[in-house]
Amino acid sequence: MAAKGQGQFAYNSLIMKIIETYQAPTPLRPVSFEVFPPKGDLSQEAAYAMAAELTSLSPDFISVTYSAGGSGNKSATVEVASMIQEEFKVPVMAHLTCIDMTAEGFDAQVAALRSKGIENVLALRGDRVPGSEPSDFPYAKDLIVRLREEGFCVGAAAYPEGHIECMDFPRSIEHLKLKQDAGAQFFLTQLFFDNQYFYRFQEAALAAGIAVPLSCGIMPFLGVEQIKRMVFMCGASLPSPIIKLLAKYADAPDDLRKAGIEYACAQLVDLAQNGAEGFHIYTMNQPRIARGATEALRAVL
Repeated sequence: MAAKGQGQFAYNSLIMKIIETYQAPTPLRPVSFEVFPPKGDLSQEAAYAMAAELTSLSPDFISVTYSAGGSGNKSATVEVASMIQEEFKVPVMAHLTCIDMTAEGFDAQVAALRSKGIENVLALRGDRVPGSEPSDFPYAKDLIVRLREEGFCVGAAAYPEGHIECMDFPRSIEHLKLKQDAGAQFFLTQLFFDNQYFYRFQEAALAAGIAVPLSCGIMPFLGVEQIKRMVFMCGASLPSPIIKLLAKYADAPDDLRKAGIEYACAQLVDLAQNGAEGFHIYTMNQPRIARGATEALRAVL
């Protein structure tokens, strides 16, 4: 990928609100990375080293996840996002879920984000957690309204195959429109393994009046257990080429990981050649994934 300040992938470190990147006068199609805060054996030092490698690839922004499934240290999201923004001068976006959020909790989160100069938030409902208290923000659209009132640049999630809890695809598109009407300024899609699902979704979204950018979320498959989790958590369909690769490399995990990254890169090239508005790479905190993706995109953008 081009060095900072050069070419298609250059970002302007003075642009801190992500929507400005999508609205740039040049034909820039943003490339972004997603990371998760330190957990398990990932130390703060390792997180810093990972961020250094990722930012060397000149992403347009980096998003930091927020304690999926109700576990983990939610405050780490703001800390990691702040570190990336302050140390490496790359715009960041902090994820924020509202499934168990009270009005007081929202005020605390806003204060934390502002204290670190974070201006971009990805507003999510979040995973349902058994026994959690009722939320003052039942849906992502409710969170979006309040975040926009507070002056944040707000992105939201989109589901190319429909949300896993919604069997009605047209209804999923209606929910997307409600998020846009609430103030979502761009969408990042959930992962998908078959680009035809994205193209169908894109067509339906445009027909429904979605006018904000749709950035494609791509995650490579690295192993059988990982892809099982993705299928059951996200409802993503497995096309036959992936099933064949899983069978071919069943006893060769290193070759399977390589094949998974190559498959994701091929997806990105196809999406770029068909006019996708942006590319969001689920890096799983592995710089080699981000590097492979950006090298593939550099050849076609």
